[in-house]
Amino acid sequence: MPAQFALSLQDLAPIAFGSSTVEAMAETVKLAQAADGLGYNRLWYAEHHGMPSIASSVPEILIGSAAAATKNIRVGSGGVMLLNHAPLRIAEAYRTLEALHPDRIDLGLGRAPGGDGYAMRALRSGGGEEFSAYLAELMAFDEDNFPPDHPFSRVPVSPGGVSLPPKWLLGSSGASAQAAGQLGFGYAFAAHFSHTPAAPAFAAYREAFQPSGDFPEPRTILCLSVICAPTEEEARHLGISQAVNWARFVTGEQRQLTSPEEAMNHKLTPQQQAVIDQQSTLWLVGSPEQMAEAITEKAKAAGADEVMVTTTIHSYDLRRRSYALLAESLGVTPR
Repeated sequence: MPAQFALSLQDLAPIAFGSSTVEAMAETVKLAQAADGLGYNRLWYAEHHGMPSIASSVPEILIGSAAAATKNIRVGSGGVMLLNHAPLRIAEAYRTLEALHPDRIDLGLGRAPGGDGYAMRALRSGGGEEFSAYLAELMAFDEDNFPPDHPFSRVPVSPGGVSLPPKWLLGSSGASAQAAGQLGFGYAFAAHFSHTPAAPAFAAYREAFQPSGDFPEPRTILCLSVICAPTEEEARHLGISQAVNWARFVTGEQRQLTSPEEAMNHKLTPQQQAVIDQQSTLWLVGSPEQMAEAITEKAKAAGADEVMVTTTIHSYDLRRRSYALLAESLGVTPR
């Protein structure tokens, strides 16, 4: 039976151990085409910086590439880390994408830097308290409603004749939920790395929601980390790569994603084991039947309109297989 929610995916453009950046970029197109054929609703790219295992530092380039190679799936950012950019630059980039691929682009916005303190300084990133000002400026550029005496009131956004695509606010603690509702944005909750329950944030979002041209009704996305394989045993084996890679990343050992066999040879420090023990409660790992049940249960508990899945597997082929198994188990209609 088809799920009562739409199914989407997030791609971080991982660079697997032994693979090249060129191969990782080619894989983004392969995955986009596969997801389009499988019937996924949307595909988002997350902005990350200074991470050798992730190549999604410039989402708008990946969005343009994926949209050009597909026909139906919506493609967007999940998200643009707005504090890293001048709002005018984002308005220009996403208007351009919207003009190239009308009604297929999403603009997801996040307040996190997408990297560590060193990357923030290199990017000249603003502080978190400035996010509201950046967002207001972005909207003023798009709606051409700066006060007449504002210095930017004389700056037209190019290209003209097109508006920004539908805007989503990303959150991981509920702090952004009310703002997303008041602005008439969509709201996506990062349950793939946040231990905070999504249901209260979604409730706050819906209570504050004001209809907008893009969103006449509130729209929520629950983001989950999922690894699916034909059997639970295989899925758990594949999940070793994710667990060890995450522990090493959190403790400062940044490296490319290794195979499960190589990951098993890494001697974990007590701190790294503690990281895995805490974070693994957020990872859904198992067979198609188990994952369909677990995802449906979480979506229902949160009250999500849509589920967005991110999958960390060392093999590109096995990662695409995981997405295919999920779509089939949840009754998504192929295109």
